[in-house]
Amino acid sequence: MAMTVNNMTFDCSDAPALARFWAALTGWVVFYDDDPEVMVAPHFPPTGPTMLFIPVPEGKTAKNRLHLDLQPSDRTRDAAVDQALSLGATVIGDFRKEDGSGWVAMADPEGNEFCIERSHSERPVPEGVRAYRIGS
Repeated sequence: MAMTVNNMTFDCSDAPALARFWAALTGWVVFYDDDPEVMVAPHFPPTGPTMLFIPVPEGKTAKNRLHLDLQPSDRTRDAAVDQALSLGATVIGDFRKEDGSGWVAMADPEGNEFCIERSHSERPVPEGVRAYRIGS
């Protein structure tokens, strides 16, 4: 049996503000109603995973055990890092290498970790890579 990822849920103190941060970073749209939970999705109704922001009374106290790895689709990794910084993110680790590989580990305004990787256009075409579907 298969399952589909429906939401990537963030506990947070200010759901609308954190949703706006992630919407600006991803280019997605904020959706909300009278419920205190706020959703960010590429479009409505969503047909794939969304981000769900749920207000909770306690703050973040430890490192995330799960985080998002973001790959820019319309700009370079460095431009995406600059955008994230301008939106209020902070760099928590810079793992870029001289050859252009690597990533930047960041935290959103409430401390949730995420990484920004190179865009597809910044990656070399790998040699000898093959893909296959299990059960085919």
